[in-house]
Amino acid sequence: MKSMKPLKQLKLSVPAQETPITNFLTASGTFQDGDLMLNQKGLRLISEENDAMTPSDKNVIDFQLEDLETIKVIGKGGGGVVQLVRHKWVGTLFALKVIQMNIQEEIRKQIVQELKINQASQCSHVVVCYHSFYHNGAISLVFEYMDRGSLADVIRQVKTILEPYLAVVCKQVLQGLVYLHNERHVIHRDIKPSNLLVNHKGEVKITDFGVSAMLASSMGQRNTFVGTYNYMSPERISGSTYDYKSDIWSLGLVILECAIGRFPYIQSEEQLGAPSFYELLEAIVRSPVPSAPADQFSPEFCSFVSSCIQKDPVDRSSAVDLLDHPFIKKFEDKDIDLAILVECLDAPVNFPK
Repeated sequence: MKSMKPLKQLKLSVPAQETPITNFLTASGTFQDGDLMLNQKGLRLISEENDAMTPSDKNVIDFQLEDLETIKVIGKGGGGVVQLVRHKWVGTLFALKVIQMNIQEEIRKQIVQELKINQASQCSHVVVCYHSFYHNGAISLVFEYMDRGSLADVIRQVKTILEPYLAVVCKQVLQGLVYLHNERHVIHRDIKPSNLLVNHKGEVKITDFGVSAMLASSMGQRNTFVGTYNYMSPERISGSTYDYKSDIWSLGLVILECAIGRFPYIQSEEQLGAPSFYELLEAIVRSPVPSAPADQFSPEFCSFVSSCIQKDPVDRSSAVDLLDHPFIKKFEDKDIDLAILVECLDAPVNFPK
């Protein structure tokens, strides 16, 4: 059996703390916020009944942060750095998201929220978070690696996606949204192509809950302004209260973009870049909503997009209702395999041999 070639370790430098977080650190170096405790050994949630530290069911895979070796950085953003890593002893690949904790209070709350959502998630259409650690001023989240990247990577190569495959994508994303909305009571707030990940088996999963909000009130509405503005619903981009239907607007824009090969608020392929925040706000307020061209797409697809992209959230369908939409039902018994589409694509990361 050929031995695995050792990889050069990529060391991530930890910047000096600009915002003190000592109020959230115990004497042992554990990051603690309410019932959440996180250190270099992993994440625990404290039980309200007996204050016992209870591990997540997903933490049965026993490894430490030092058991992972970095292959390369595969993503960067305001929320942190994402690296492709490999378990040194068994060779399993993971995506490691590293978040520096010299952050503002609001961002810290979002990270704690993401940790809790990841800890509790038990849905095949939400990316699995296996472990999380706090060490040396940084929180590290160990996710399953989706080896075909994001939906953004897919459409970058294929330009447009045909309706049968879009129906498969929609169904999986909707199943993930039903779980988040109805079981976890979470608005994702950042549904976009780069947050919908794909693997070689044709599975589509939702990721990145760094800007999600747990809804405690029965009305389930929020008025905070976070997320990527390109895909924001009218009520969000104008600063009004919003609920789960804001995710449905975002999904409609994503699916329409996949179908026509450009961001729906860009009028032509020759127009470079997405509109600015103020241009997009003006378009949403004063222009008709984007729609699928009836001469290019089926009535079922046009109806599905219209059910998502409505200015008034009351007029939008819920994730549960959309799963029964004729567009989804049209292809359910056709045995459409999304893996056929993605297997011929270039992987977003070239592995070392």
